Amino acid sequence: MTKAMRMMEESVGVCDGIIYVLDARCPASSYNKNLKKTFGSRPVLHVLNKCDLADAKLTESFVKLMHSRGAACIKLNAVNANSRRDITGAISALIAEKQSAGLAKGYSRIFRFMVCGVPNTGKSTLINLLSREKRAATGDKAGVTRGKQWIRCDGFELLDTPGTTPPAFENQTFAARLAFVGSLNDDILDVDDVALALLGELAQKYPQALGERYGVAVGEPIDMLEGVCRRRGFVLRGGEPDYERGERAVIDDFRKGRLGPVTLDSPDDFMLLGF
Repeated sequence: MTKAMRMMEESVGVCDGIIYVLDARCPASSYNKNLKKTFGSRPVLHVLNKCDLADAKLTESFVKLMHSRGAACIKLNAVNANSRRDITGAISALIAEKQSAGLAKGYSRIFRFMVCGVPNTGKSTLINLLSREKRAATGDKAGVTRGKQWIRCDGFELLDTPGTTPPAFENQTFAARLAFVGSLNDDILDVDDVALALLGELAQKYPQALGERYGVAVGEPIDMLEGVCRRRGFVLRGGEPDYERGERAVIDDFRKGRLGPVTLDSPDDFMLLGF
């Protein structure tokens, strides 16, 4: 993270604006307030990506909140080619004033934007959408982008950067939600803790989704996990539940959207960040 932050600080000086990609399922959790100092006075477009996996009503609430604070923001599904017009329009609006001023003086130039966000929010997928081809490496886990790369699109250039998370998680609830969506490296996490915490939060906010997907009643996370295992046939010799298979199934189902549209953050969570 320190190396990635240093890389961004060294490159931001040649950028005209910022495209800040957030996960629509947890926009506040995926927002790194420490980057505001790095961005300086440059205009920022906040992109609530993966909106197809998020609760539509809450996504609209986040967009309205940001607009009310004077921040540019759009919702997006970067894997959908039809979304390209929405993002290009938003980018054009971000630099319209500066572009018009240049044209009035008789010159035009290529504008540059830094694309940033926590790992696995879809930054590279967004870049590939804009460039109309697979120019940036993508994956369904954190840490796919390792270094910076400039990519030319129609009328502007994009700088793909490695994902950056806060150097220290002051809010453990936000940290847990980043683990749920795959923005933290799974190899350093305890799958037991992640799965049980996810089940607990889903039981509070989307109990119907658990019932429809697994046929389990809301209760203690460990009891719900056992129910998932038995319903799915994840059983070891002797009749004991195969908890590890059940845990990975729950996490994977959530990340792939098989539990339906889910949003873990609320607009009030942005208040905790001083947005």
